[in-house]
Amino acid sequence: MEFSRRNFIKFFAGGLGGTLLTPLPWKLIDDIAIWTQNWSWVPVPGKGKFSHVNTVCTLCPGACGIQVRKVGSRAVKIEGRSDYPVNHGAVCPLGMAGLQVLYNEGIRWKAPMKRMGPRGSQEWKEISWDEAIDTLAARIKGFRDKGNPEKLAAVDGNQSRSTMALLIKRLLNSIGSPNYLRMPREEDTHSMVNFLMQGFDSPLTFDLENADFILSFGCGLLDGWGSSGRMLNVWRRWATNDRQHKTHIVQVDPRASNTASKADLWLAPSPGTEAALALGMAHVIIKEKLYSKEFIDNHSFGFSDWFDEKGLEHKGFSGIVLGKYSPENVENITGIKSRVIIEVARKFASANAPIALAGRGKGTFPGSLYEFMSVHALNALKGRVNNKGGTLITDDVPLAPWADVVYDSVANNGLTKERIDRAGTLRYPFTRTLIHKFAEVINGSHSSPVDTLLLCSANPAYTMPDNQSFIKALKKIPFIVSFSPFMDESSMMADLILPDHSHLEKMVDIVRPTGIQYPLYALSRPVVKPLYRTRHTGDVIISLAKRIGGSIASSFQWANFEEAIKERVSGLYDAGENKVSWEDVKKNGYWYTPRHFFGKRSDIFKTASKKFEFFSTKIELAIKTYSKGLRPGKPSGLEGKSFDDALLNLGISAKGDEVYMPHYEEIKSGGDKNEYPLLLLPIEFINLATGWIGNPPFLNKTLFDYQLTKDDLFVEVNPKTASRYGLTEGAKAILKSPKGELSVRIHHFDGAMPDVIFIPFGLGHTAYDRYLKGKGVNPNEIIDPIEDPLSGQPVWWNTRVKLIKI
Repeated sequence: MEFSRRNFIKFFAGGLGGTLLTPLPWKLIDDIAIWTQNWSWVPVPGKGKFSHVNTVCTLCPGACGIQVRKVGSRAVKIEGRSDYPVNHGAVCPLGMAGLQVLYNEGIRWKAPMKRMGPRGSQEWKEISWDEAIDTLAARIKGFRDKGNPEKLAAVDGNQSRSTMALLIKRLLNSIGSPNYLRMPREEDTHSMVNFLMQGFDSPLTFDLENADFILSFGCGLLDGWGSSGRMLNVWRRWATNDRQHKTHIVQVDPRASNTASKADLWLAPSPGTEAALALGMAHVIIKEKLYSKEFIDNHSFGFSDWFDEKGLEHKGFSGIVLGKYSPENVENITGIKSRVIIEVARKFASANAPIALAGRGKGTFPGSLYEFMSVHALNALKGRVNNKGGTLITDDVPLAPWADVVYDSVANNGLTKERIDRAGTLRYPFTRTLIHKFAEVINGSHSSPVDTLLLCSANPAYTMPDNQSFIKALKKIPFIVSFSPFMDESSMMADLILPDHSHLEKMVDIVRPTGIQYPLYALSRPVVKPLYRTRHTGDVIISLAKRIGGSIASSFQWANFEEAIKERVSGLYDAGENKVSWEDVKKNGYWYTPRHFFGKRSDIFKTASKKFEFFSTKIELAIKTYSKGLRPGKPSGLEGKSFDDALLNLGISAKGDEVYMPHYEEIKSGGDKNEYPLLLLPIEFINLATGWIGNPPFLNKTLFDYQLTKDDLFVEVNPKTASRYGLTEGAKAILKSPKGELSVRIHHFDGAMPDVIFIPFGLGHTAYDRYLKGKGVNPNEIIDPIEDPLSGQPVWWNTRVKLIKI
């Protein structure tokens, strides 16, 4: 299925015009005004001096600069900062609604709390901070003194390069636990692609501002992907360029998303076949010799057939693509016409600065590794690696390192133990964290291998695919500590609450925000004094380490979190031409160096071949090592059953050299196709929070009545699919998968692919306050995640379902 921008506009113009001619939008505005003015907790500022405070929004990893208007000591308005390099004044709906995150007392913990009744009973007792920290310190000392430091685990949702993330990981390392887990994100997959194809263990970044052809495979560029403020500005730049310099946008998406509706061309392949589509375009580029000969000949490895040092011949990427991924074959896989594949491939290849992007929605969840590699291969074919308007290797922010962790014998012994989630083992060699495996191992154990779990800026009981399995695991863990400032689902299962400040009450940093193509350090600062008896989690971690004592205390030499951040920032004082002081960084909220040496090739590849690898030598080594580990003493090469066993265990269906290269893997779906004939695809909106922070009430009222009515969530269904089930517009139905069922209502949407059910993420909370609890349903309750081949990350977009009319 494909629509040009012109046909798409024609298709929807009638509906849009009819909407504007009805009282609907104007009534909606009036309803919002009346509804919001009658909340009991609406902040009414008293008299006072007007002031503005510049800071950075940390509600997502995008790190947009914001300006907070204050009346006296009260914050009353949030706007984007025009002088901030990331977003230049733009800000997303969640960022604008940040005051509700601060002032909505119905969702916030106000002091340390100790659970008194059974889990879920919401029977709490307020305690002092000293008692709270002493309780946790004694618990950790108890199992550590018995030689079991690995019984401590942490789930962290802070940005991976932030000082908070490093501090939490440092705590676990000093104690001796390898079980530091991170909430998965799309950025993790980009990091693996960069590592396997270019040798850098960091996420890919994108010079979108200078690109003239955008080929987006699922990225919700206008739906919250990356840094939302940046993307809104970039899109405006693309749209306002004159015809000669116009940026052409192609959106690959099975649904007519906001991004797809505004693109020049929308392609709707069958979900999960994006890798085949990318390789079909690669076929055209290779066959017609439209690739960059200079880059391929001088800076790539594995493009053509080659012989290794043993004299064995290997098939090259070009030969495999030409043999398997003709436009005609890809049409049968994806449903996209071969002529369209050829046309888009030629336009991409003929552009001056094209870029191909891989992703899904906002980038909240990880992607498929081979799919992302296939998309990135298009960039390599055109030499769009470290070129203006292409993908870039961004220099690290020159932050000063901390002193090494001090380890005692208990810590050294604990860190030799295997991680509970198996990440980094021979089976999952490239994955740093597998939180779904963490739950699986605990659920499969007679007793929990984890005694104490720390939850930091994360709400896995709500956000994890198949969240019911994670909740089951939480129930088996003896002691859970939540640092969340919010009364979220995971906090409600905790034994101890050590509430953090809200984002406008504290100092935190974000290092190199998602997708930003230059080194940038963002630092937020407190806008208002803490409203309640909360405490910065960084300060609590430092205090906890000192209470535990010994080598752990020696690893935390700072008096407070600000000292820890300040020590890192000292590396910026003499960095490059942009020298700054600590006071400069605190005042401005950022440090950055926008200069980049485009076209430089000498040090942008750290692979074994020192080139861009179509044939990944790291994948080859990992699979052969794993193969040898399966059958000790057996050969680890291509011969022998052990290699086939390895591929089977890894979920890889490809054979031979294709295993080590970008290729299409058909992802198995959860559920039998005959019993569950439909496919479930969760979607994300820019005005609906889908992470660990609940949606602010203001944003609930921006949802249309065909998305949420009272407590009923609507799913988008193609009218032809709905008619087969006798489901009219607004009809109630049961949406059922092998994991469970949800009660939903039906919205007919011509932009939905037939036989695919599109359901929004972000609602269906069982916690928070009356404005969020019980509103809609949570798709994670029925998602049946399948492991992505090789990476092992959960595939959350391929669950089979059925609709049952009520």
